[in-house]
Amino acid sequence: MSPMCMNASFGADGYTSNWHQVHYASRAMGGVGLVMIESTAVNPNGRIKMHDIGIWDDKFVPGLRTIVDAVHDSDSKIAVQLAHAGRKALVDGSIIGPSPLPFQDDMKMPIEMTVEMIKDTIEEFKQATIRSKEAGFDVIELHGAHGYLINQFLSPLSNKRTDEYGGSRENRFRFLKEIIKEVRSVWDQGLFVRISADEYHPEGNTMDDFVYFSEQMKTLGVDLIDCSSGAVVPAKIDVFPGYQVPLAEKIKKYADVPTGAVGLITDALQAEEIVKNNRADLVFLAREFLRDPYWPLRAAAKLGISLEPPAQYRRAWNEILPNNYGSVNERWYPGKEPV
Repeated sequence: MSPMCMNASFGADGYTSNWHQVHYASRAMGGVGLVMIESTAVNPNGRIKMHDIGIWDDKFVPGLRTIVDAVHDSDSKIAVQLAHAGRKALVDGSIIGPSPLPFQDDMKMPIEMTVEMIKDTIEEFKQATIRSKEAGFDVIELHGAHGYLINQFLSPLSNKRTDEYGGSRENRFRFLKEIIKEVRSVWDQGLFVRISADEYHPEGNTMDDFVYFSEQMKTLGVDLIDCSSGAVVPAKIDVFPGYQVPLAEKIKKYADVPTGAVGLITDALQAEEIVKNNRADLVFLAREFLRDPYWPLRAAAKLGISLEPPAQYRRAWNEILPNNYGSVNERWYPGKEPV
């Protein structure tokens, strides 16, 4: 399950709510292998919107732990996406970016980050990682896509710096490189990075650049590149089913690194084709899981694959899944006498 902005910290204070627990636990009960929660801010002024959840303080750990435990109860894994929106933050206070360039004319002008501010932000990602570990997450994804802060440093469209964090692609990668190193110093579990592997602009990064970034990330200990696209600058994008899959396929092939495919993947056969043809290693679904929390069970039925639903749901799924759960008592109380 891809991370999706939920804007459900209803007090605009960064805390999770009962809504989050029900939302994510229901997807785990539906058979999702890895539930990735929404963009989670490492700094209050790094939220995409004021109602995003946060991880910039220890006070958020208990609420996040509740969500983690609920997902683990259904034998699913859970990931957190650590993020800083940079110049795209729609918050009340000041915003920051690699260069003093607004995303568009009607948005705030970001403060150009000093080297000290860059180091402080890298430390915020490290501290967020420590809290992610305390909360019990299985995977961390660093949000380096969609025009947010890491993406802003990577792209020549938004990074006009002339110091060691700008200019060449090696320098533009430095911010992410240092974040990954600090994260890996305190985190020994799964680490993904989401990138926008097409900026839809002739002066933006090319596929050669993204292959270079991906190769570097692999050497730093990143396990998978989650390949999305766009949103670093306003652009018109031709959207169609599976439109971003070729990006994952190219990076997997040329950087020799595992990738995740995203983008209007809605059907079981479509998802199976991507994995079976080795175009990507994982398939991420997003809005389809908002429409149907039990999509994996329906996909299993369509593909003739054995996927066991929660014991409490077996009677409903018994007729359409290929499993044979036996008698009613065996379905509801496996290995036990009738109650």
